[in-house]
Amino acid sequence: MATRSLWRAKLAVSATALFGGAAAATITTSEDPAMTMKLYSTVPVRLLRDSITAAAIAFDYEYSLWGLPEGSSERLRAKHEVHLRSARKLQELCFKNGGIYIKLGQHIGQLEYLVPEEYVRTMRESMLNKCPVSSYEQVCEVIEKELGDKPDKIFSEFDPVPIASASLAQVHVARTHNGQKVAVKVQHTHMTDTAAADCATVDVIVNTLHRVFPSFDYRWLIVEMRESLPKELDFLNEAKNSEKCLHNFLKLSPRIAAYVYAPKVHWNLSTSKLLTMEFIDGAQVNDVKTIKKLGIRPDEVARLVSETFAEMMFKHGFVHCDPHAANLIVRPLPSSRKSILGKRKPQLVLLDHGLYKELDNETRTNYAALWKGLIFSDADAIKKNSAKLGAGEDLYALFAGILTMRPWNRVIDTSIDHLVIQGNDSDRSELQMYASQYFPQITELLRRLPRVILLMLKTNDCLRSVSNALLQEPSLETFMIVGRISSEAIIEAKLQKRSFLSWLSAWLDEIQLEARLFIMRVALWLLRLRKLSWQMALK
Repeated sequence: MATRSLWRAKLAVSATALFGGAAAATITTSEDPAMTMKLYSTVPVRLLRDSITAAAIAFDYEYSLWGLPEGSSERLRAKHEVHLRSARKLQELCFKNGGIYIKLGQHIGQLEYLVPEEYVRTMRESMLNKCPVSSYEQVCEVIEKELGDKPDKIFSEFDPVPIASASLAQVHVARTHNGQKVAVKVQHTHMTDTAAADCATVDVIVNTLHRVFPSFDYRWLIVEMRESLPKELDFLNEAKNSEKCLHNFLKLSPRIAAYVYAPKVHWNLSTSKLLTMEFIDGAQVNDVKTIKKLGIRPDEVARLVSETFAEMMFKHGFVHCDPHAANLIVRPLPSSRKSILGKRKPQLVLLDHGLYKELDNETRTNYAALWKGLIFSDADAIKKNSAKLGAGEDLYALFAGILTMRPWNRVIDTSIDHLVIQGNDSDRSELQMYASQYFPQITELLRRLPRVILLMLKTNDCLRSVSNALLQEPSLETFMIVGRISSEAIIEAKLQKRSFLSWLSAWLDEIQLEARLFIMRVALWLLRLRKLSWQMALK
């Protein structure tokens, strides 16, 4: 009973601090009086919504689960229902506040195995394709302000109904006067004001929660938001990122460069708030049914996605950090022909290049060495490189667990498929239990790690979700790809040192890598053979 009273007292203190801190936050956010006035009217409303939603969810959990024995069927049923209700409340809050709240909802939708399934499913179904839409009048306002005339003058055709809407902008199909079909990305008119308000709101909430609950320390999120949002709101920066991404593949990863694509930018029809790009037809990466209709094998798409992002992380050091399903399009490779079985090679089209992170050479090499250790069950390499990346000598096991979604005993298991998640209820329950049990340690780890690595964690979550949607069963091949490319990155780093010992070490690493990959290929072949025999036996 004392615990409940303490919890209620802390909640009351939190709410008071939130409302009391709003005015101070808005006053110090901007030197522009007009902006300050807008923040005065926006931030308190958002804080009020946040506080009401948080209190409603907390009360629902306490009331609905009160007195139900742990582990009982009644408690499990009640917990499922309260998870679902709370996820819908959170969904409604994200839609009402808009802006970065939509992005936060999208991120929750990628955190499979770490948050309850009801939250993941609710966010995933709504946040990617059902974002708020600006009116056509607002779109015309932006285009006229940015390009000097109305859409029907700038373009020969312009569809007033958007084909997609996201947290920061929406996309319209148009046709240029020379007949080219284009996608026009138009920033929501309110975004500049809302972004500042969102930063102020999250600043107050996170700092207040940290004061009341010291173990809740997500202050790094404020710094990350302030750095990332202005870049994401500058569409010219996004255009430059897309071109740099393709240049990196041509220069550093020529073997797969033809299989990775980004829409060409029409620079004469683009500004910081308006981006006109080549229109690309294709299927969303998680739309398995349409991918098959295109004559493409989903397992080949999964391999291409893994290879593409492994090359970015371990070799390029310039990483697309928002690879959720709506930003990855699959189409048949334009230059490919149908195979005898009528199949086509896939091409991965990357969209939304607003959020990229650069890894310096040392961080990139250490991150590659860590993943090599994870894939090949090298405990010493995991400990050493986790420490180099900031996890310290005490949280390496937790860091490895967050990256792989596997407990430490599985991470260092020498079995070929030791990192493969079966995806069953037992696995999911175990991982959620660990997340709940080690929340203070997870918070401390996130505080220690460089912010660029935190974005890599988010990218891993997104890629894991995409792989699960494509394969719909555990896969060893994606880990083989990560193991190969991370090892190649380390070999290349040693060769760049231009010393005999470095070259010798790189040569030995290459021999070891080929031997390991050969063993994994044989194991994979045996696993497939066993699966085939089981299927035949069942028939």
